[in-house]
Amino acid sequence: MEALGVKFYEFGDPCEVLQVEAEKLQQPRNGEVLVRMTARPINPSDLLPVRGAYSHRISLPGVPGYEGVGVVTEVGPSVPQHLLGKRVLPIRGEGTWKQFVRTSADFAVPIPDSMEDETAAQLYINPITAWLICTEVLALKPHDTLLVNACGSSIGRIFAQLSKVLGFKLIAVTRNNAYTEELLELGAECVVDTSETPLYGAVMELTYGRGVHAAIDSIGGADGTGLALCVQPHGSLVTIGLLSGVSVNWAEISKQAQVHVRMFHLRHWNERVSVSAWQATFNHLITLIQPNKIKLRPPAARYSLVEVQEAVRIAGAHLSNQGKIFLI
Repeated sequence: MEALGVKFYEFGDPCEVLQVEAEKLQQPRNGEVLVRMTARPINPSDLLPVRGAYSHRISLPGVPGYEGVGVVTEVGPSVPQHLLGKRVLPIRGEGTWKQFVRTSADFAVPIPDSMEDETAAQLYINPITAWLICTEVLALKPHDTLLVNACGSSIGRIFAQLSKVLGFKLIAVTRNNAYTEELLELGAECVVDTSETPLYGAVMELTYGRGVHAAIDSIGGADGTGLALCVQPHGSLVTIGLLSGVSVNWAEISKQAQVHVRMFHLRHWNERVSVSAWQATFNHLITLIQPNKIKLRPPAARYSLVEVQEAVRIAGAHLSNQGKIFLI
């Protein structure tokens, strides 16, 4: 039996190097399950490897896709039969932009029947990242104040909702007022629109001159530098992205602002987490999403797997704060 998958044989523009091809379906090995995929969001992080950002640790040909959900159709030796027909997140296996994905049965995350595919498919990159940063990396306590830039993004909205769940105060930073009302409704204490208000002065006024306990930077460049200067001495800044494309000399900024700077990479958590902690973390997030304590955006558009080039073209031009583009 053959199945379709998306591959790239060289690094470059995803619209040019991605191709859809049929390949022989591989049976699950010992401890694995085979999952028929039903939905996959397109994230910026899915396209970075295609462009060659991690060429030093990626073997060609490659299959894109870190997230997605599907149904277990076959189980390998030593895997319980009761998993057949169950919906799971097949992450930490092969790339998800395929009709069928093999993955470890231990790390496949079961999804409750009441959760829609396109919500389940987004449970990994942004929600897990936001949860780990707030609870483990920064260990935020009630009444701590967190400053987050690019807060109109998908992950920014999750930080706003976690502030309500965990009790810390969030100062959300945006570049316009399009998301102010929504962020306040989601849980942000206040929103600073830097197109109208200088960030440093606003933060100092809101914190009575003390600065914030911690900050999260997704932009880099001057925005990241400005964010660090708003953190109180010996506070923490976590960098999770580089939307500006401009790097920051974090060692120098850390020394200048007396701030502890850390980079967060989800793959480092993956490398050390136990099976039980992995499953427990996802299960806890599911219990927050099920009663709508955390809401994920619905898809902005859906494309079939064979339309992948058009889908990534649209995703590249699309505003992430309007919902993700999905491959179904």
